[in-house]
Amino acid sequence: MRRTPFSPSFWRSPLRGPWFTSVLGVVLLVGITVLFVTGLLSYAAYNPGLSPVNDKTPGKGILGFYLFSWPTDPHWLYRLTQGVHVTLGITLIPVLLAKLWSVVPKLFTLPPARSLAHALERLSLLLLVGGGLFEFVTGVLNVQLDYIFPGSFYPLHFYGAWVFFGAFVAHAVLKMPVAWRNLRRMREGDQPERTELVAPDPDPPTVSRRGALGLVGGGSLLLFATTVGQDVDGLRWSAVLAPHGADPGNGPGGFQINKTAAYAGIGAADMSEENWRLTVTGRTGTVRLSRADLLRLPLHSSALPIACVEGWSTSDQWWRGVRLRDLAALVGHDVSPPDVFVESLQRHGAFRRAALRANQVADPRSLLALFVNGEPLTPDHGHPARIIVPAAPGVLNTKWVANLTFGDLP
Repeated sequence: MRRTPFSPSFWRSPLRGPWFTSVLGVVLLVGITVLFVTGLLSYAAYNPGLSPVNDKTPGKGILGFYLFSWPTDPHWLYRLTQGVHVTLGITLIPVLLAKLWSVVPKLFTLPPARSLAHALERLSLLLLVGGGLFEFVTGVLNVQLDYIFPGSFYPLHFYGAWVFFGAFVAHAVLKMPVAWRNLRRMREGDQPERTELVAPDPDPPTVSRRGALGLVGGGSLLLFATTVGQDVDGLRWSAVLAPHGADPGNGPGGFQINKTAAYAGIGAADMSEENWRLTVTGRTGTVRLSRADLLRLPLHSSALPIACVEGWSTSDQWWRGVRLRDLAALVGHDVSPPDVFVESLQRHGAFRRAALRANQVADPRSLLALFVNGEPLTPDHGHPARIIVPAAPGVLNTKWVANLTFGDLP
């Protein structure tokens, strides 16, 4: 008689069982919870309630809640939270795949639902598997700057995260008591509860369950070692799975670039001393400043990193320019700097405009930078001027700034 996936005898691996699945489940319970929390922190870092240009998830409703305005201290905050989010997500891939492999027979059990509780478990499992694969695949593609999926990454990953985590919580509530019970039984030397995961007619074992866990752990360690270097000075060469973007060259501007001036459609004429002017608008009107005008204003320095949503970050670079709060004072906001709307010379693409909160404008380290590491900005790093704000995601540190509007945001 021909066996099909719907027959229990089709699944013959001796590794499958409640102990193996429970160990993987506990690891994912901790890891995915951290991923979800750091993902929410990444969402909050964009200050999504400040302006629609900061939030690429239209129609989010109550799912788009956030609890606080993103702070500027510590200045490495986003570098830490997003680095953990991306590195941990990649590290957990072997654990997720092993977990899916360990429970795949449950997707084929008949009848589809034996009770209401069983139906809820099956539904949560289906959403968990589909949502987990979707989140990890889109996340990895985004890290690699490969946008082959339809639509924008931001709403896809945002809504996918809520579906996945909702199913994850439901599944954990239903199954974690069994998982803890099985782990406790194994620790006490008893046999775990027998489930449909155990093959009725298993093949001879070729590796122990502990050996299989070691293999999964080794794969995770390998992915960690080839990813974590994107956030560690001197180890960038080891981050073979991290995006390297455009070649930044050597010298003071020799640090990570995702978007070049050429990619943004900005030519030499746009950045020339003759053509470029910064337009600053506020309560008392508008001023237009050349780069030479900016150089005559008081200049200040800040040591700040660049940290991107893809997970990579740089060490602290030494930026020099005009404080944002000083520019706000030029147009009548000399007591309490308000929010600011920033527009780039870039004409197309996401995040060519961004909004910054008043606390970011008021921070003395927030600059309209003209120099980095002692030299004028290169075209690819935002010449003639760019925003640099402590703890902000890289895309909010707008390059090739053309307009600053202080006050009510559009």
